[in-house]
Amino acid sequence: MQNRRSFVSQSAALATAVAFPLVAGAQPKAVKVGVLHPVTGALAYSGQQCRLGALMAIEDINAAGGIKALGGAKLEALLGDAQSQPQAGAAEVEKMNEAGVSAIVGAYASAICLATTQAAAKYNLPHVVDVGVADQIVERGLKNTFRFGPGYRKSTEVAMANLLVLNKAAGNPAKTVMIIHEESLFGAGTAQLLSRELPGYGLEVKEVVKHANPTRDFNNIVLRMKSVNPDIVIPANYYNEYALLVRTMQQQKVVPKAIFSVLGGAASSYKFVKEFPDAANGIIDCNHWFNPKDKRSQELRKRVEAKGQFFSYEVFMTYTAMWLLADALERAKSAERAAIVDALEKSTFSNHIMPYGPTKFVNGQNEGAQPLMTQVVKNDIKVIIPRDYREVEPVFPLRA
Repeated sequence: MQNRRSFVSQSAALATAVAFPLVAGAQPKAVKVGVLHPVTGALAYSGQQCRLGALMAIEDINAAGGIKALGGAKLEALLGDAQSQPQAGAAEVEKMNEAGVSAIVGAYASAICLATTQAAAKYNLPHVVDVGVADQIVERGLKNTFRFGPGYRKSTEVAMANLLVLNKAAGNPAKTVMIIHEESLFGAGTAQLLSRELPGYGLEVKEVVKHANPTRDFNNIVLRMKSVNPDIVIPANYYNEYALLVRTMQQQKVVPKAIFSVLGGAASSYKFVKEFPDAANGIIDCNHWFNPKDKRSQELRKRVEAKGQFFSYEVFMTYTAMWLLADALERAKSAERAAIVDALEKSTFSNHIMPYGPTKFVNGQNEGAQPLMTQVVKNDIKVIIPRDYREVEPVFPLRA
């Protein structure tokens, strides 16, 4: 009971304020939304970035008049901490359900999303997945679960097709690959897909190395990398481990022809580029990315940076996921869970900053979602593929 009181108290304290005008007449009832992320533990940085994106979206939605179909009802955030653990995330869903949320947006990591969506399904509680890329999340037939971004199967397909093109255009200099992945659902699933697909693209997988979360020393793994001497290194891990792995490679002077990421935890991170520019230089990534030609993207980036934060994929993915939910509430004309689920199923949401086009959910997956290929160039992150969004020409390989 104490936990529940603490949860509700924290949520009320940190939620976006709802103003009550001093005039006669009924004030529209606020729509409670669960904002659930791992804001403590090993994934705390990413979870806090997700929370920032969600709360900025709620602020913008409320400032624009709230949910107009509900008389201008404001969104009210109920905050939850998954503590970087699936079971903790599921426990937060139980608290949010008791608190009467109409929907949940979260919960960043694939393993956590797998648990939170399952827990929410017991109550037909709509759950918009902001980032979690494991395809199992949307392959269990859960009617309450909707993922706005691409999963790792789609991302791997796009990455491999583009790697083939880059390698062929350069005269096929890369022939071998080493995969370094974290141990959870995201890393293990991505590595499994890559190991299966890469030989079909003419690339030999020399070795696949798994590491724990967290890992604070990559010296032995990089020493092994020196011995294997792969043409391409593919890391599949979260921010802290990705950054440390690449820095250790730099320290040990391991320079493959390319560092090529699929959903790399730091590869498309302005934080990484600013803090470790030399280590980041030239890294190619296939990842969640905003439409660089949409001026609203840059406006949002400036606002995030004005808060002293980095405009990371966690921020803009969760920001957009919250707008997707707001759009569904408008379509549903109701804060009832069943009506929201129905509105999400039929969504054609397109007023966003992602390179997706209109939303179309099939079995909970947005079929329009696609990753973009980026590369770190001159201390900045630029889109290199596809041409529709290209900002600079790709550099491949980095080393002859």
